[in-house]
Parts: sequence; C-alpha cells; structure tokens
Amino acid sequence: QVQLVESGGGLVQPGGSLRLSCTTSGLTFRFYDMSWYRQIPEKERELVATIISHDHRTEYADSVKGRFTISRDNARNTVFLQMNSLKSEDTAMYYCKAVGRRENFWGQGTQVTVSS
Repeated sequence: QVQLVESGGGLVQPGGSLRLSCTTSGLTFRFYDMSWYRQIPEKERELVATIISHDHRTEYADSVKGRFTISRDNARNTVFLQMNSLKSEDTAMYYCKAVGRRENFWGQGTQVTVSS
C-alpha cells in the first residue's frame, strides 16, 4: 500500500520560513518524480515545485522562484520543500505528489498559514 505523509505545516508570520516534508512508503521512491502542489478553497490545485527522479533537476512556479527550494533524500524516501520569505498569498494546503510512468499518488496535505 502506497502512502505519502506530509508534515511541517503550521502558522508562520510573513517573512518567516517553514520546511515541509513528505515521507513515502510502498513505492520505489527513486524512480518517481516528486512534486509539491498547493490549493486554497474554491481554486484549482497549483503546481509549486518538481524534482526529477533521475537527475534531480528542479522546476518552480514563478510565484515561488528564489524563495522555495525542493529537494529529495532517496535514502529516506522523502521529499522536502524549504519555504523562505513567506507571504500571505502562500497560505494554502500543500500536497506532495509522486509521479510515475504508470501511476501517480497523492498525500493528504499539510496546512500552511502565513499571517501576523
């Protein structure tokens, strides 16, 4: 059974930082591209960042470039999202996604709230 479990969300002031983690089990982690998405109520889920499986190349949404960093630890089957200089508009539920050749898997999400 495949599981993706996000953690690290919470309440932070504008300008602050958070580090999200997504730990996976039940899949061969190193073969999957890993992505972080975010969603606010009544809006579509937005792709935030991706890290490619074979070369660890990264891609970011324009809205987070220079502030967020995605990374992965294949030995721990975990992907991270370091979020710095957080803004109120970063408030959302954050989800990780494992993207495989034949199937994709989602975590349950972790809430990030940026507010003073």
